[in-house]
Amino acid sequence: MDRQPCVYILASRRHGTLYIGVTSDVYARLHQHRTKSIREFTSRYGVSRLVHYEVTDSMYAAIAREKQLKAWRRDWKITLIEENNPTWEDRAIELGFASVPDHPATKAIGRVHGS
Repeated sequence: MDRQPCVYILASRRHGTLYIGVTSDVYARLHQHRTKSIREFTSRYGVSRLVHYEVTDSMYAAIAREKQLKAWRRDWKITLIEENNPTWEDRAIELGFASVPDHPATKAIGRVHGS
């Protein structure tokens, strides 16, 4: 994907903490999130798994979509993610990024008793 506007959703784990952002360069922005080069919400809460993104025709459209998604209820956001990514796979891998380690809470929450 060449440099173009998009809105994206990052998650710490399945049904975990969500972050919605907008960028004109998804590669550069994902790199910033994954390396924690910018001290912000995503680095503080371990939110670096790309679970949804939408490419738009303009930054204006991307910003409008970002505002729309941020206003949505959490369950609507989860439904949007799960429509195309039911297992919350890291879509950044499809863009050439290495997988990220699970957020520490993922192991404790994802554990099934008796297995």
